[in-house]
Amino acid sequence: MDPKRELTSVDLAALVRELGTYEGSKVDKAYLYGDDLLRLKMRDFDRGRVELLVEVGERKRAHTIAPERVPDAPGRPPQFAMMLRNRLSGADFAGVEQYEFDRILEFVFEREDGTTRIIAELFGQGNIAITDGEYEVIDCLETVRLKSRTVVPGSRYEFPDSRLNPLTVSREAFDHEMDDSDTDVVRTLATQLNFGGLYAEELCTRAGVEKAMDIEDAGEEEYDRLYEAIDRLAIDLRNGNLEPRLYLEGGDDGDDGDDGEDGDDNDAEDETDTPTRVVDVTPFPLEERTALATEPFETFTAALDDYFFRLDLSDSDAESDPTDQTPDFEEQIAKHQRIIDQQEGAIEGFEQQAEAERERAELLYANYGLVDDILSTVQRAREGDTPWDEIAERFEEGKERGIEAAEAVVGVNGSEGTVTVEIDGEHVTLVAADGVEKNADRLYTEAKRIAEKKEGALAAIEDTREELAEIERRRDEWEADDGSDEDEAEDEDDGPKRDWLAESSVPIRTNEQWYERFRWFHTSDDFLVIGGRNADQNEELVKKYVERGDKVLHTQAHGGPVTVLKATDPSEASSSDIEIPDSSIEEAAQFAVSYSSVWKDGRYAGDVYVVESDQVSKTPESGEYLEKGGFAVRGDRTYLDDTPVGVAVGIQCEPYTRVIGGPPSAVEGEAVTTIRVEPGRFAQADAAKRIYRRLRERFTDESFVRKIASPDRIQHFLPPGGSRLADD
Repeated sequence: MDPKRELTSVDLAALVRELGTYEGSKVDKAYLYGDDLLRLKMRDFDRGRVELLVEVGERKRAHTIAPERVPDAPGRPPQFAMMLRNRLSGADFAGVEQYEFDRILEFVFEREDGTTRIIAELFGQGNIAITDGEYEVIDCLETVRLKSRTVVPGSRYEFPDSRLNPLTVSREAFDHEMDDSDTDVVRTLATQLNFGGLYAEELCTRAGVEKAMDIEDAGEEEYDRLYEAIDRLAIDLRNGNLEPRLYLEGGDDGDDGDDGEDGDDNDAEDETDTPTRVVDVTPFPLEERTALATEPFETFTAALDDYFFRLDLSDSDAESDPTDQTPDFEEQIAKHQRIIDQQEGAIEGFEQQAEAERERAELLYANYGLVDDILSTVQRAREGDTPWDEIAERFEEGKERGIEAAEAVVGVNGSEGTVTVEIDGEHVTLVAADGVEKNADRLYTEAKRIAEKKEGALAAIEDTREELAEIERRRDEWEADDGSDEDEAEDEDDGPKRDWLAESSVPIRTNEQWYERFRWFHTSDDFLVIGGRNADQNEELVKKYVERGDKVLHTQAHGGPVTVLKATDPSEASSSDIEIPDSSIEEAAQFAVSYSSVWKDGRYAGDVYVVESDQVSKTPESGEYLEKGGFAVRGDRTYLDDTPVGVAVGIQCEPYTRVIGGPPSAVEGEAVTTIRVEPGRFAQADAAKRIYRRLRERFTDESFVRKIASPDRIQHFLPPGGSRLADD
């Protein structure tokens, strides 16, 4: 079975009680690894050092870890980590809660200058949002812009739509959810009651109810046993009655007994047993896992720490084993297809719900006189201070007399101020204080809200389809590579080309150059091009780095970098005898237009002019003024009209390991893998994170990408303004 990589809602319900025992701990420092792993270093006055990890990437987890297992601190902390340090240093850990029964944890920290909340979304693509005490988002790892919810800096954090909490569900609500299903018992518990597959099966086993029993065949007795099993589970979680277990697969199948006299003789044979590997960890023993070997733990956090530590080792062994190098593409494809099927089902559900709300609104207008009569009756009674109970009694009396309006009323709710009517077999709840039009408008508005949720689901399904297409692409590439091993082409000088993407461990070789603080790239002809990131750097480039033989480029549009195509390195003697090919000039022009306001304005081409270095001066004409970063050009200019924008970002592995970016024709020849971007709707930081995830998926050694190609470094090569990945 595949190892567990994400915590369930039941896991989180068990976890919050244990994490709550660390309340009062002081925060020392925050660290961010890659774009999905947050570490908080804290001090507990009774237990000493406390290390908390929250991961929201491929693995989704939150637990404390032993100090000796803490990963080495990353080199330069990104802005997200620096912001957290400023807000949390010296703060008290005030507690943690699970949001309803969702896979969301909310960590609260208090300091004299205010409250900080860390909200970890351990579902979907995963996210961590940092908010103040009033839930205003300060920063987040991923921005969310769906019609159903928004999570962006400066806005109020919005939780996902509420779902049924099965741990607090009433018996009436439980019966309703079960009766509303059209599938079998186990699927109903998994989806309608939100338990997920494993715990749905566990509850059926504990209750002695056949999992595959059709819901229509389940009676009061089965409902009783299932509800009792859920109640016992809820009591254990509330009271902290945990017996954590770690489950293993392979090895000796969990037989921990003494082998007797033959024990020593079998040592050599034992060494050849299939290594045990961890596959699950739960807050208490599960009957669904009785076939697996188990290890007990005192606390659930300790069990989670050990589980994910061993999972790391298991994954590392798998990567380094040359006999087990083929990823399970088919399983990944099947998983994504299952997700798409679920999302398509949700979309169909939204369509049906929205249509039902619209039909109810139209029923009100089609029966305007009847509905108006009912509402007017209630409004007059309430104006006379008639109690709601008496209003309900009057409707009952009216039914006995055969009054049409009274016969249509099926319920009166005084606490909500509503009246429920039945029209053409449909139940419609009306706000009694409002008229027919307002009630109909409310139903139309609800239909619109549900339709917007459908739009969000459509966006989500497109993301899943993109991920599926990427997995299929990687599978095809892998199969193509496997089929061409014997015919692998060799370079006459350097031997076979190295497949860096497939290597389990890519060596890191760095050599930072003077120009890397500017925008830069090397042309296809190996000429260096540098550009300013701001007015200060534009000023510096013109004053210090423009030399004889260089060419200077700039866009006609205002707001672009000074772009210098270097004829030589600053350490070499300047020369005006070096002829720069047209191909390099064209690439430098594309660089200049791509990092200018042309891109920011969402345009795909712009005009660029080229001049020689001796035509550029910081001395303005008489009576004129040069802004900071500006320069004067004297003499004729060569124009390159309608130069197309174009940027690719990739990872270079030889001779150095680093992120590179610039015109695709230049970058794609130097990088082992690249991603093209074009003007679009994603902010720089968001686009950088999407590129980072794509690059990480392409390398077998994901840790290498984490180390040298963080989203912060990728962002340095993205143009100002919005971008999108060209293959999105």
